[in-house]
Amino acid sequence: MCAHRYLLLLAAAVLAAAPVYAQNIGSASSQGSDPHALQLLKAAVQTELTESERDHSVWTYRDHDKTAEKDAVYQVVDSPAGGVRRMVELNGHPVDSDTAQSETERISDFVHDRYAQAKERKSIAHDDEQAAQMLRMLPNAFIWTLKSETPEYATLEYRPNYDFRPPNMEARVMCLMSGEMVIAKADNRIRTLRGALTEDVKFGFGIFGKLRQGGTFDIERREIAPHIWQITESRVHIGGRALLFKNIGQQEDEIKSDWKPSTARTLEEAAKQLGAG
Repeated sequence: MCAHRYLLLLAAAVLAAAPVYAQNIGSASSQGSDPHALQLLKAAVQTELTESERDHSVWTYRDHDKTAEKDAVYQVVDSPAGGVRRMVELNGHPVDSDTAQSETERISDFVHDRYAQAKERKSIAHDDEQAAQMLRMLPNAFIWTLKSETPEYATLEYRPNYDFRPPNMEARVMCLMSGEMVIAKADNRIRTLRGALTEDVKFGFGIFGKLRQGGTFDIERREIAPHIWQITESRVHIGGRALLFKNIGQQEDEIKSDWKPSTARTLEEAAKQLGAG
């Protein structure tokens, strides 16, 4: 997954907590927010939007992804033309020869499938646009207050803004969460984002699903190179399900490590570095 696409996870995680109380699009009031907290948030949002357009760096890294279904480790290689990843461990052990061969074939098929690549690029562009829209909504989607501040970091607390009018389906996920955001002040970057579901949430009176009280998410971002920030950890533990939002009810821990600049200039070179050339 490319660097820009991580913004969608970052923004959607917060906006998924926005409650729905009206069908019409309207402008929400952030009048209840602490002015200083709101100023810090807006500066961070603007920086994230600017850097998402400016940062075209590509990376290789180790991706440990643990879900209820499997515990897998992938090696990821990005390039300006896109990225590929290869499973190298499964459930704590190196993959067997059959899985390794299957991974080689899967990567090779993708590299030679122009339609699949175009579909992936279209999906990334769509996600990037959604991420930008969602980030712009953050000041109005919640009431923000300043919890603490040091020369290095500012910790903001957020709670639902009941005047917020979500403009699209992605922002209309009926959750009730509150939590906090940590901003690295030197770069105006979002460092930590966490929240907790404070009560059960029903979709269509429970017909279309329910999310259970106690669900949490925690997203950690770090500076992997000077002024380059990436999500390095994400922990999502939300019990329940929602038919229209298959990614909402989930249990997943993901850790990305061993970040290095990628030397791959093409998908073919990325695949070759993963032994699938």
